[in-house]
Amino acid sequence: MMNITIETSVEQSMIQVMEGFDESLFKKLSPPFPPVKLLRFDGSKKGDLVSLELNFLAFRQKWTSKITEDGLSEDEFYFIDEGVELPFFLKYWRHKHRVIQKEGKSIIRDEITFNGPNPILTALLYPALYGQFLYRKPIYKKIFKQA
Repeated sequence: MMNITIETSVEQSMIQVMEGFDESLFKKLSPPFPPVKLLRFDGSKKGDLVSLELNFLAFRQKWTSKITEDGLSEDEFYFIDEGVELPFFLKYWRHKHRVIQKEGKSIIRDEITFNGPNPILTALLYPALYGQFLYRKPIYKKIFKQA
């Protein structure tokens, strides 16, 4: 298993950020490659499904994740999506989305655990997936800045 953790500090409160985690944000977070077509977006509550199609030009791959857990406390909002139908290059996917309250502002923390079908592909996926999530940092900062 490989793990990636990326944190982004934003200016809005946890509740403001939590309310912004919607279909519109999901679409904005999609990197330019591979192009993503959103097939289904139920939300970020336990039992919800998110399904998309990745277009690699020569072929397409479907990716469906189920929200397996969500929670809200005084200082944190989170939800976990786990892959139920994954592209061929992934064998396991778990992504914990955390929004942590910090002095009127928030930290968005992506905690990803993944595995490819073999150790070589898993190692090759690491920089690609890391880059995909690093891509989100300026988008989060722009969307969740103080008005």
